[in-house]
Amino acid sequence: MHMADALLSPAVGATFWLASGTVLARCAHTLKTSDRDDLVPLMGVLGAFVFAAQMINVTIPGTGSSGHLGGGLLLSILLGPQAAFLVIASVLTVQALFFADGGLLALGANLFNMGLMSCLVVYPLIYRPLMRGAGTLPSKRRIGWVAMLTSVIGLQLGALGVVMQTYWSGISSLPVGTFMWLMQPIHLAIGIGEGLATAALIVFVRQARPDLLAANASAAPSASSPFVLGVGGLAMLMAGVLSWFASSKPDGLEWSIVHTTDVAAAVAEAPAWPAVDADASLAGVVGGTVTLALVLVVGYWLRRRKSPLQ
Repeated sequence: MHMADALLSPAVGATFWLASGTVLARCAHTLKTSDRDDLVPLMGVLGAFVFAAQMINVTIPGTGSSGHLGGGLLLSILLGPQAAFLVIASVLTVQALFFADGGLLALGANLFNMGLMSCLVVYPLIYRPLMRGAGTLPSKRRIGWVAMLTSVIGLQLGALGVVMQTYWSGISSLPVGTFMWLMQPIHLAIGIGEGLATAALIVFVRQARPDLLAANASAAPSASSPFVLGVGGLAMLMAGVLSWFASSKPDGLEWSIVHTTDVAAAVAEAPAWPAVDADASLAGVVGGTVTLALVLVVGYWLRRRKSPLQ
């Protein structure tokens, strides 16, 4: 659901840069004044994991479209909303700067749609209230249906954001009604897929590190812990190898634009699958590593900026 610069006017792009930047600064301040210095290594490897996961598009059956894990809800569950928002911002920044995925003008809007909606709206206002009363370790069933519901809501809000930002920009010929009626249903399907993936990952964490899901967890795994090293290794495996198996179908936004404009997709020979590409693998591993480094630099910089009285 990465928006391209071409969909946004400078005024709308700047407005969402300001909105997302203001929220990002507030999240950074909250983390700077917290006692959770131990979160930084986990933030770093989860940032690399989400970067890698976003490389792997999965075909949505019967639609001709595909979708990938957004990661905002997953990060919020494991890190808290403020840390999750910083991690998503790092992922999207690396994608925009080094991979031309979204563009700089659209960065604020993409962060608003893909980060703020999930991390700072859906997680605190819907996910946490629904998990209240589930005890320190929620059941697999509750994890499943709550993750599914909140993932769908987060994707619907993000898709609506894309439609409205495009409409407000006024530089695209996309009819807003048709665009919306295509964006919302396709992102409902993608949201169900993200909900299944998020639920599966949280159930795994429930088995491997149940303390990370405990209410008000006070400690995160260290940088040398098997869990952190395992997540980091999995991120590199996903970026370097599993990305070969990504769907070649357009994502939900691209699919919606094509069908809104009634542009017939070019008939071309189906690409080889899996798409074994050493250059793409290297780019994925480098991108994941840069994301990891950026999150660590920001996280440790915030820790060093703490007041001596804190």
